[in-house]
Amino acid sequence: MMIKDRKSKDEIINLFNEKKIDKEWAFEKYKPSETGKWTHDYHRYPAKFIPQLVEKLIDEYVYHKDSHINDPFMGCGTTIVTAISRGFKASGTDINKIAHLITMVKSTPIEPDYLSEKIDQFLSKIKVLNYEQSQLFNEKIEPFIPQTHIDRINYWFTEENKIELGKILRAIQYENDEVIKNFFLVAFSQSLKNCSIWLQGSTKPTRDLNKRLMKPYEILRRNLLKMKRGNEAFYKIVPEKIRKNINKYLKVKIGDARNQPVKNETVDLIVTSSPYVTSYEYADLHQLSTIWLDLEYDLTEFRKNFIGTSYKRYNNKILRSSIAAEIVDKMLNKNKKMAKEIEAFFLDMEEVFDESYRILKFGGRCCYVIGNTKLKGINILNAEAFAESIQYSGFKLDRIIKREIPSKILPQKRDEKTGRFANNHEANSEAYPIEYIIIGLKE
Repeated sequence: MMIKDRKSKDEIINLFNEKKIDKEWAFEKYKPSETGKWTHDYHRYPAKFIPQLVEKLIDEYVYHKDSHINDPFMGCGTTIVTAISRGFKASGTDINKIAHLITMVKSTPIEPDYLSEKIDQFLSKIKVLNYEQSQLFNEKIEPFIPQTHIDRINYWFTEENKIELGKILRAIQYENDEVIKNFFLVAFSQSLKNCSIWLQGSTKPTRDLNKRLMKPYEILRRNLLKMKRGNEAFYKIVPEKIRKNINKYLKVKIGDARNQPVKNETVDLIVTSSPYVTSYEYADLHQLSTIWLDLEYDLTEFRKNFIGTSYKRYNNKILRSSIAAEIVDKMLNKNKKMAKEIEAFFLDMEEVFDESYRILKFGGRCCYVIGNTKLKGINILNAEAFAESIQYSGFKLDRIIKREIPSKILPQKRDEKTGRFANNHEANSEAYPIEYIIIGLKE
């Protein structure tokens, strides 16, 4: 597509070299209670950005009360929740089923008294699990333990906690209200790491056989009560028109960012953060939730669906971005496999940018939050490549924001040999302590 004001590779590199950090976009004065307000703190999730960033972009680029905001990589739903809180239509996709569940629950305000009653009933039903000789055990109610990945469940959980979690899951299945059931499932999912031997704080699937495990009932109770408080605050802020007709305003799907179920030219603003090239293996990070909620039959096949994973292969496509192509060429000299992974990532993202252009109205903007990093000694200029690539999809490169990320929930360290994120004590390389917001305008 021809864009008369398209910036060249050298112009883009110069723009980034000259770009100063904008302190206004650091949000460093906000406390965790503010960045985790309402429903935002329901569930841990890697690399989620803070709601204040989305709010500021909405304030600057949304002009109508009936606007439509989209996030093609919605993750745990920060953009979606923020849009709903402001009274806008919100749509999004994610290939990860646990992401879809979390986003649905976080974005759906529930009448507080009704939710409180449901939580009290549920906790009283399962409270007996907190006692050694319990009515529930005596009645021999069978625990609901999904068998698809029973080997993985046995690998991560002690027999005692496995049985108790299974009984809790059985009790959740008895709930008839789907909204409430999903609310309980998110609380259950959030409880799993603390009940497992997964190394606390680790971004890699690592076992800690000496870990002091929490009892499932107690951690679930805490999570439910925290979520109840968050829902009450969220319910108060969401406009009544949305509370009464959430299905009209909230449209989130399990799906591919390159092919969203959204009509042409219906979106006013896109705010998203894509996966990172060869960074997290999202399927592994959400493994406990996936195996307990029985969300995927084949974990290996599941991994192949993620943008930025090592499974994609393209043989006939050529990168449109010369910045991206140059990164791939440099990596070819160091590591051919990693070069192919990087190429696949940028090719995938070019299709995402094309899709963003399709669904945006003229005058609408896409905002991509992305950081740069270093692999095998090579600078991976994700942001510069994105800035060049969106132009080939039809966008005008409208603005580049350079921001520090003191509040972003993201490990800052890499293992230089593997290129993967590492626990801080194992790492030897920094990973994007700053990031960029690449903003494209559809003219």
